Amino acid sequence: MTTAPNTRAIERRLGDWARGRLPGWAAEFVMFVLKQGWAALFGILLLVGLLASKALWQPGWPVARYDALVLYAIGLQVLFLWARLETLAEARVILLFHLTGTAMEIFKIRAGSWAYPEPGMLKLLGVPLFSGFMYASVGSYMARVMRIFEMRFAPFPPYWQVATLAVAIYVNFFAHHYLPDIRLALFAATALVFLRTRIWFYVHRHPYWMPLPVAALLSSFFLWIAENIGTLTGTWVYALTDETQWHMVSFAKMGSWYLLLYVAFATVTLVTRDMLSPVPLRPEARWMPGADQPEKETAA
Repeated sequence: MTTAPNTRAIERRLGDWARGRLPGWAAEFVMFVLKQGWAALFGILLLVGLLASKALWQPGWPVARYDALVLYAIGLQVLFLWARLETLAEARVILLFHLTGTAMEIFKIRAGSWAYPEPGMLKLLGVPLFSGFMYASVGSYMARVMRIFEMRFAPFPPYWQVATLAVAIYVNFFAHHYLPDIRLALFAATALVFLRTRIWFYVHRHPYWMPLPVAALLSSFFLWIAENIGTLTGTWVYALTDETQWHMVSFAKMGSWYLLLYVAFATVTLVTRDMLSPVPLRPEARWMPGADQPEKETAA
């Protein structure tokens, strides 16, 4: 899997700019932050859409804000494919995560967990269709961040364990409304399955690593911030909260995002299996498709 040439050129120019003006450690940090933002571009643009539409939209306009957000999200997805910011293989898997997310949204609003209070024509059983794109943005970030940072996951557990854990997490999001909530056991399972798994990645030439559960925890924090933006704009409201006054989303929601990230990870890695290794990789190697090839120049 390769990054589009125009994307590589942008990353290379950013890297050259940072390294030409900053000391080594600062350039690495700046490039890490910029690459993270570049990987999360789809989600960032969705949040911009939520904030801008909340600030600008008027009740008397002929198109409802929810419907405009659907068209905006579709436009973003088309743009990402046209600009080759995502590959077709990635888009298919992201679509799968989009559909599973929409299914969960339908169930959750039926169960009264949260609601979408504004009108709109482009809804499915009460769920505005742009909601699936919010889940898709998580899959988009995951696919892009793996590619941009040339990530490898090693040592990686047997994939059947990853898939089984993901299915159990997804089912529990539904089943806990009727059966005991087993999320504590699922938290423990994520640690057991991925206890030894490190995410190896590059910012430029030097390899870094982070335990996979730690990366998931950090990512869940930023998703929690994004969810607060969603409630701040009134795009959705949680049960038992006053629609006229903003309330910070419970920190417990971070746990839900933490678990959902494993569902996204299992889904995205359906097409990124070359990044998974059953044995630790040599830290001095350049882990590209065809790992035994000579080291190649990085993009940034």
